[in-house]
Amino acid sequence: MPVDWIWGLAGGLMIGCAAALYLLGNGRIMGASGILGGLIDGSARGFVSERIAFLIGVIAMPAVLFALGDTVDTHATGSVPLLIVGGVLVGLGTRVGNGCTSGHGVCGISRLSLRGMVATGFYIGAGVLAVVALRGVL
Repeated sequence: MPVDWIWGLAGGLMIGCAAALYLLGNGRIMGASGILGGLIDGSARGFVSERIAFLIGVIAMPAVLFALGDTVDTHATGSVPLLIVGGVLVGLGTRVGNGCTSGHGVCGISRLSLRGMVATGFYIGAGVLAVVALRGVL
């Protein structure tokens, strides 16, 4: 029996717990795009070191796991240019949508935020449409 769903469940629980700790400890939402965006546009002001520490953890943990030989096949694509284009489009979408999956999907829905629920519905729907449309092309 494949255990991929167990890893997904464990990862989701860790993200949810991290979001709860971040909110309880700082009184702010753990939206990754907002944390990065605040550093880029200068709105982070008094929270620069906290945001940098968060981003270092987000980048360092997968690097540490990879260095230890723990890899996961995401079945996404082997095309590096396609991954780069996808990453840029996701980044643009988080700015246009005023948040990312961790901000709207995890933190917004858990706080019963209407804006978070609507945004989550739209980006999940857009993802489904993109997969359906691109399956035949790529």
